[in-house]
Formats: sequence, C-alpha cells, structure tokens
Amino acid sequence: MRRFSRASPRIGHLQADESSPLRRLGNVHWGPLAAALLLSLVGLVTIHSASAELPIDHFPKQALWVAVGVFALAVVFSIDYHRLLALAPIFYGIGLSLLVLVLIFGHNSGGAKSWFLVGPISIQPSEFAKLATALLLSRYLAGVKKPFLTAQEIAIAGLITGLPMILIALERDLGSAAMFCPMLAGLLLVCGVRWRQILIAALMSLVLAAGLWNFGLRQYQRARIMSFLSPDEDPLGAGYQVRQSKIAVGSGQWLGRGYKQGTQSQLRFLPARHTDFIVAVLAEEWGYAGVLIILSLYSLFIVSAAKIAMRGRDRAGVLLVVGLLGVFCFHTLYNMAMVVGLLPITGIPLPFLSYGGSFTLANYLATGLILNVDFRRYVNR
Repeated sequence: MRRFSRASPRIGHLQADESSPLRRLGNVHWGPLAAALLLSLVGLVTIHSASAELPIDHFPKQALWVAVGVFALAVVFSIDYHRLLALAPIFYGIGLSLLVLVLIFGHNSGGAKSWFLVGPISIQPSEFAKLATALLLSRYLAGVKKPFLTAQEIAIAGLITGLPMILIALERDLGSAAMFCPMLAGLLLVCGVRWRQILIAALMSLVLAAGLWNFGLRQYQRARIMSFLSPDEDPLGAGYQVRQSKIAVGSGQWLGRGYKQGTQSQLRFLPARHTDFIVAVLAEEWGYAGVLIILSLYSLFIVSAAKIAMRGRDRAGVLLVVGLLGVFCFHTLYNMAMVVGLLPITGIPLPFLSYGGSFTLANYLATGLILNVDFRRYVNR
C-alpha cells in the first residue's frame, strides 16, 4: 500500500498532463520551431539580396509561402498524429496519383517534369510525397515489434519507398528521388537490421548505381558528376556552377563583403543563387560568421528533433520523427557539401533558406508533425 501511495503522485502528474493542454504545451521542445522561424528569416533576407539583379524580387512570394507554412504547421500540430497515421494509405495513394499526373500534365523546367502550374503558382508533388511516404512507413514499421526485421518486412518497406522514387526518377528529378533513401535507411536502422542485410543492401546499391549510370542518366547529369571529379576540365560548362560557388564562399572570408555587396551574386556570376546555392550568397555577404550562425540553427533543429525522438513513448511517433529528420539532415548536409564542391551538383535545396513554395510548405508540415509527436507523448503513451 505504501508503494502505491508513493507512486500515486506520479500517476496524478501524468493525468494532469493528459487533461491540461496548456501544461503539455509547456513540456513541448520548441527548438525545431524556433530554428525554422529564424532560418526562414535569414532566408528571406538572403533571397531579397540574391534577387536584387533579377527581373523579379522573390522576397514577397517567399514571405507568403513562409506565412502559409506557419499556418499549415499550426493545423497539423492541432490534429493528433495517430489520426494522420490512420489516413496514411490515403495520403500515400494521393501522392502517387499526383506523381503520375505530373508526368502527364506537368511543366518541364530545368530538364525535370516535376511541377504543376496553377496560374502564377508552381506546385511540386514530390515534396508532399515524402511526407506521405514517411507516414505510411512509420505506420507499417510500428506494427513490426521484433528485435530485427525480416527480409520480407524490409522488402515491403523498400517497396513503399521505391514506388514514389521510381516515379520521381521518371520525372528526371534524381535529387528529389534520392531524398527517400535516408528516410528508409534511418527507419530500418532504428527498427533493427542484421549486418548481412546491410551488406546485401550495399551490394544492391552498387549494382543499381552502375545501371543508373549506364541507362538512367542523361548526358548533362553525367557531366555534372564528371565535373565534380575533375572540375577544372570544363570550367565554363559543367564545372561553372561549383567553381563560381567556391569563389563566392571563399571571397566572404571571416565577416563577408556586406549585404548586397557580393560580386558573384550581384554581378550574376553565380547561377541558382536564390535556390540551390543560396548559402554561397550568404557566405559571400556575411562570411564565416554568417555560415556559423545558420549551422548553429540547423544544429538546434536537428538536436531538438533528436531529443523529441529519444523521449517519445510511442513507436509510431518515434519512427515518424526519425524518418522526417533523416530527410532534413540529408538535405542540409548534401546542399552544404554541394556548394563547396564536396559532392556532385543536384537540385537539392536548403531547408527554410532556399526559395521554393512547395519545399518551404513541406518543411513546415514536417516540423508540425515532429512537434505533434512531442506534444502528445503523454496522451499516447
């Protein structure tokens, strides 16, 4: 009886948490939201500078997308994520349907047929397909409660991930297709896989990469990879982007040239400066100090989301956070490495900084899902 009476305050505390939304709000780790908002602010300022010499200033449109993203985050946060997981097959089916439709009716830009044009607005279905896939994968793997996954279970998870990847690859958007891989890898590692399964997956990846090189890549895509290996062989062609990006990053030195004072961006030497290479603009204008600030903000987002996953009490919620965080980390690391020439150039933007409506909205939706899991960790324990 004494043990029961000692435990009862703890039980009462949990019940209070369950019945008091305000108290649960106070227990939420708000690091991801703070990082997202601050990164978006830096992104808006940098996009305004990068657009200074363009016919259109992209700042107003991006500011509108940020506002829409914050609203969408609030909506997703208000809905119990278990309801969203229950609807995951429907979301996944809609996502696949949109990927098929964009192949037929989509707008071709930059060699990829990835966008729907709705008046002045362009929508990229692949960004929302990532969220739908993360929901369905989390739902499926949450039901597998074993120390290690079987080959059949891994194959089913691979099929769930592979279908949208194939459709996006057919759009000639290999960068977006590759973003599904860290999601799947993170979830499989958390659920448990054996070493021989990892080795088999590695060998299959090598075979797939060889086949992709010979039959799946276009000439300009091969040229980008070769320019990464030998950037000086074609400095005015395939190696031009990364060469100009390196110049921009290096010329910023410690404190940068000043806002709107970067020669690479303002004199139009740097391509895709408001999208994929926005961090090069920031490095040129604000130097190492500016890059260190955004790296700190990305670290805040990643560490906070990781803490949410570690203290989660629901298997499906933990897996959902891990899957979304895997995509976020890979986007961030790949873009930064691409800008300084450590990885080949692909169309992989930087979360919350790069210009792009669908990408910005998807990132805020993912952040809302992560906070949703933390908010309901006592209710759904």
